[in-house]
Amino acid sequence: MHGSWPQAFGYTVEAGGRRMVISGDITPCAALAEACTGCDVLVHQVYSAAGLARLTASVQRDHSSFHTPSRELAQLASKAKPKLLLLYHQLCFGPREAVDLEKEIRQGYSGKIVDGRDLGIY
Repeated sequence: MHGSWPQAFGYTVEAGGRRMVISGDITPCAALAEACTGCDVLVHQVYSAAGLARLTASVQRDHSSFHTPSRELAQLASKAKPKLLLLYHQLCFGPREAVDLEKEIRQGYSGKIVDGRDLGIY
């Protein structure tokens, strides 16, 4: 789900004996959890729960119906156990230096996390 949109898409890419799952821009869902279980790389968008808490109630409702909070991504990754969790479309809701997304995720997930960057190689 992506808020009021009727559909949102994620992708599974398999090549060279490896499997990468790309979440798309969504809230957590069972289909994604099933698709990424045991994958090599999970590419997932995330927002800072701490950053969102500083915003108005209407903005909080809007973003939480369109995106995945750090704590829910941590739960998903803990269950799915990807070899690498690659973060993209990171919403900090303020200066990036003001939040620590990895620290938020680490409260519930202990696997490898990488802060995705355009044109990065992982």
